[in-house]
Amino acid sequence: MYAGYFGLQQTPFSIAPDPRYLLMSERHREALALLLYGVQGGGGFVLLTGEIGAGKTTVCRCFLEQIPENCRVAYIFNPKLTVGDLLKTICHEFQLEVRHEGIGPATIKDHLDPLNEYLLRSHAAGQRNVLIIDEAQNLTPHVLEQLRLLTNLETNERKLLQIVLIGQPELRTVLAQPELEQLAQRVIARFHLGALSAAETRQYVRHRMEVAGLRGPLPFSNEALARVHAITRGVPRRINLLCDRALLGAYATDSRQIGPAMVDKAASEVFDMPASVSPPPPVRTLGGRPWHTLALGALAGAVLAAGVAALLWQQRAPLQPSQPLPATGSLPEAPAPSPAQVQPQPPAAVDVPADPLPVAAPAPLTSPPGSADLLGSEVTAWRELGALWGQPLAGGDPCTVALEQQLQCFSTQRMTLHGLRQLNRPGILLLRPGGEEPRRAIVTAMTAETATLQANGQRWLMPLTALADIWRGDYATLWRQPEGTRGRVVQNPKGAAGDWLAAQLIGLQTQGLIPAEASTFATRLKAFQKTQGLEADGVAGSMTFMQVNLAAGVDEPRLSKP
Repeated sequence: MYAGYFGLQQTPFSIAPDPRYLLMSERHREALALLLYGVQGGGGFVLLTGEIGAGKTTVCRCFLEQIPENCRVAYIFNPKLTVGDLLKTICHEFQLEVRHEGIGPATIKDHLDPLNEYLLRSHAAGQRNVLIIDEAQNLTPHVLEQLRLLTNLETNERKLLQIVLIGQPELRTVLAQPELEQLAQRVIARFHLGALSAAETRQYVRHRMEVAGLRGPLPFSNEALARVHAITRGVPRRINLLCDRALLGAYATDSRQIGPAMVDKAASEVFDMPASVSPPPPVRTLGGRPWHTLALGALAGAVLAAGVAALLWQQRAPLQPSQPLPATGSLPEAPAPSPAQVQPQPPAAVDVPADPLPVAAPAPLTSPPGSADLLGSEVTAWRELGALWGQPLAGGDPCTVALEQQLQCFSTQRMTLHGLRQLNRPGILLLRPGGEEPRRAIVTAMTAETATLQANGQRWLMPLTALADIWRGDYATLWRQPEGTRGRVVQNPKGAAGDWLAAQLIGLQTQGLIPAEASTFATRLKAFQKTQGLEADGVAGSMTFMQVNLAAGVDEPRLSKP
């Protein structure tokens, strides 16, 4: 209706997920890169989450336009299905014929057999297969477990089905359930699509107007755009709804310029918000990334009393190891410290696991670390981690120095929060706060909802949801080699390391941690790996040694727990 009035060829703020209108902000580029990486990876799960209206589906549509030619895609947008219906839909998407003999409906096996045959056949032909499930937060744990089983089909090099789960933030909560631990371990990459910053909101509005055909000045004033961001909190779908109604209002009043008053009027019509009432304050961000609220739970009363400030990471408050938290878990009844009073606390000398840092969520609240707070040098990060082992790792390459102390370095780019909790050892995380240059911090403690990071004499308590926004899975740590070993322990070692591992597995079997029917080294090793959620491939690598150390009680630093 208003398109011609503003010289547009079409309406610019439709809520349909049109890839042409996708503003490739830094976060959207990272999300798209993650999906493309998932296709090229070795199989497993890729997780893309975001708030309602953040643009997840639009990113997915853009991904589908760039998918390699040798990829076949099955796309499911309504996942409220039973296991049988899900398998039937997957077979339908891959155009597979399902045959059923006998009476009654087709069984799960009737669908799995042609699917497995197809995946093997297409892999032999050099093709890749991707299953994309939108609104995946609606999947039940039973259906998710069946999806995990689908990824069991693999060759020596890769799994034959790549699964992309796209959903709202609660999808991460679903995957955090203990019964889905094995699935969570198979997530090779994850990304949370946050809201737009104020500058990105301006760019977003201009981008969509120009794609729709705008050739003149933007009809929104700077003050109006600031108001749009404040009301919508940078959520693209809310921006679309608000700007669409504001343009319609300008057309109806024969106005070529949209000011903040007209934006407020549009908000009162679209969001049922009184025009005279200010919108809720925007979520505090770091470089445009929202820092999510902590779980409310038992803090509901305290939060209501303390106001919105208790929900957001407004200030940096030092952790106080010597000050116990209230037994009720409520916030201490004390006035908030002034900015001048709040100073970063240097970490106490760490002798893990003795005297663990009390970091019960969600108190105390802290502000997220900025890039300048973190460790820029990898060598510095290794040395700070070595201090937790009583080894400063100074005087040369840290990993070479570590070997002299029978410590071995380990690093991966595919660690998950669940894997981090399962390994239960401090390590170096490569973080990207606010999209800035990657820098490092040491994770020293974890709970079900929080992690404690330290760097440069400071500590931060972070919700895991906030950590997931700035961490992509890069992780490095140390592990203690068996006594008597010399040099780096390789996979399936012989000699002292191999003898030690064999003896430990027998000891764990006598403790009931390995099934009694495992009668050889190979069967004990695979059985142990399976119980630990590792790939039961019978290859004794660093991950296996670390979990054996943990199960056998080898003296190593552990993640503190309150």
